[in-house]
Amino acid sequence: MAVVGVLDSLAAEERWLYPGFLAMYAAIYCVGQLALLRRWAWPLRLDGASCLISLAHGTPAALAAAGAILALPPEARGFAAPNTRLQDHVLDYSVAYFTMDLLHYLAFLPGDTLFIAHHVATLFVFVTCRYLVRHGAYALLVLLVLAEVTSLLQNVWTLAGIWRAEKPAAARVYRALSPPFYFIYTVVRGVAGPLFFLKMSLFYLSGQAVDVIPWWVRISWIVVVGTAITVSNLWIWNLWKELFRERKQSMTKKST
Repeated sequence: MAVVGVLDSLAAEERWLYPGFLAMYAAIYCVGQLALLRRWAWPLRLDGASCLISLAHGTPAALAAAGAILALPPEARGFAAPNTRLQDHVLDYSVAYFTMDLLHYLAFLPGDTLFIAHHVATLFVFVTCRYLVRHGAYALLVLLVLAEVTSLLQNVWTLAGIWRAEKPAAARVYRALSPPFYFIYTVVRGVAGPLFFLKMSLFYLSGQAVDVIPWWVRISWIVVVGTAITVSNLWIWNLWKELFRERKQSMTKKST
């Protein structure tokens, strides 16, 4: 009920919420860097601060995106449908997060070009949908749900991975979380995501949205989302290979 109340208040809110969302992420980031994580070694603190704002974004964004989709009748959930006020607020919530995390990488990790490119591309898609064409939020919010539904588990797994070399408890948590996280991530990013992406791509390539979404925007969305899905699947595939290699080595040691 609390989630429904928040979504109802957002749907009625006429103000531009992006500045407030950005200030919220900046505050969370500063609290993490200057207080909560101040005793961590600098490289760990950087990863931890990024995870902290990701935790503030992931699950709330997934819930809000799902709520914004379900708030509409089925016939209004279309790839070329105009954005609703609630959908715009959800997009702003994510744009603010990716802005803050991008600033973090540009300031402290400029060599991490893959993450920087991912954030720039994601911002391009969200910003063009929110501020340029003002249509197509349904498609992006479904993809946002699929992208962030694993966020909480992924961030806990990431934090455990950061400390696993120094903390035995963290290593145990990392090992315990790896198989279920990899499985859920594979189902979402390797099955559900590509299926929805295929449906979205076929619609946009058919020309049905030509009156409201220019061709260059549609093609760029397809390229960006397709690339992100491909990279995500390569990433999880490599993690699966590493997991099986470690399990095989562990079994070999036990048998000798």
